Amino acid sequence: MARILAHEINHLPYDDDSSNLDIIEIDAASNNGVDDIRALREKAQVAPVSAPKKVYIIDEVHMLSKSAFNALLKTLEEPPEHVVFILATTDADKLPATILSRVQQFFFRPIPTEIMTRQLMNIAKKEGFAIEEDAAKLIAERSRGGFRDGISMLDQLSILATPDQPLTANMVTEYLGLSDATMLGNLLDSYPSDDNEKVLNIFQELENSGANSIIVSHQLLSIARNRLRKNPNLIGLVQQLIEVDRHPHPDLKLLTIFMNSNSQPTEKPVAPKKNIAQAATQKPAEKPTPIKSAEPAKPTEKPIEKEEKPAEPAKKPAAKPKKTDAPLELNWEKVIERAKEKSLGLASLLQKSQWSFDGEKLTIYAGSAFYKKKLDDAKNKPLISEIISEETAMDLEIDIIGEKKPPEDEKLAEIAELMGGGEEVKLEDI
Repeated sequence: MARILAHEINHLPYDDDSSNLDIIEIDAASNNGVDDIRALREKAQVAPVSAPKKVYIIDEVHMLSKSAFNALLKTLEEPPEHVVFILATTDADKLPATILSRVQQFFFRPIPTEIMTRQLMNIAKKEGFAIEEDAAKLIAERSRGGFRDGISMLDQLSILATPDQPLTANMVTEYLGLSDATMLGNLLDSYPSDDNEKVLNIFQELENSGANSIIVSHQLLSIARNRLRKNPNLIGLVQQLIEVDRHPHPDLKLLTIFMNSNSQPTEKPVAPKKNIAQAATQKPAEKPTPIKSAEPAKPTEKPIEKEEKPAEPAKKPAAKPKKTDAPLELNWEKVIERAKEKSLGLASLLQKSQWSFDGEKLTIYAGSAFYKKKLDDAKNKPLISEIISEETAMDLEIDIIGEKKPPEDEKLAEIAELMGGGEEVKLEDI
């Protein structure tokens, strides 16, 4: 497209083999230094040989270094009258704002699958080989809207076709390392369900066939997108599949997406909202329930009086949890293990954090405002609540602080008492 635009600017006819001395192509991936840009600036001062304009096409411009961008900036602000720059990129977000503010931007949308499928079939017909519509559709879907990638795949696959044998969907699937569409359809049908065995069997078959997890996620995205109108509930699955590309362990991420959907915790959270102090006060009242002494009236009064006595000291734990050791009520290592099953990133953040637990509220000390923001975002905070609920079978208050955990003055006081007491001495008194 950049070449066509360059020829149109100079009013020149264009074909694939055409070349012109005044249309210069530069690969920014291999010419990304300051010296390369300085050489370009010097050559740009020279007038064009024959065309009205000298056009520089810089491909993958986002690959330029920061210093190279700074060197190019002045030339972009005040280019010579006979020079036109065409900056091509597949990742415009990586371009500095100073560059974007000085250029005119044109965004190319991905080509729809249906249009690319028809065009690929027309190209195959002109090249003298046949291709099935399903095969062309697979190539179009795999290229993800990039027409150049689609043509490149078709060119590679054309060697498999013969005058008597068209290019089939099975050939494309095997050559591109795609997984069986029927198998992936069955996997989507199992979302969500309680058939974990079925999910594990499908993933075992995918692993045995050498399937690539990222390619599988792309195929699942394509199938799920086509099913969204009939099943809007798949929107949550689509959002999770998009994250597979960026995950350090895409195979595990893909498996946990479907396994988590099949094992949602519904039994433990059913318990009414209680804190641990309330649960402790109720335990003594549950033990003495003798049925044999229900007939006589007098014996039944004494157990009731005895039950009331332990109920009074049971009030003390309501104020005491602050002094109890947190590990007795909450196992932080198990919390981290549960977090690893749901999100490795969250588990890493929790490992770096300190914590305290007073029986009613869990306080997490993130250590900095940056880590607090990570833990407190819309994705991680609900996961933390879910993990703590699974571990304790209760809904607890969770407070995240962007500082390090303060020293435990109570423990220091206990040590001082064991050492024989003493007075607190401040530096000001010395």
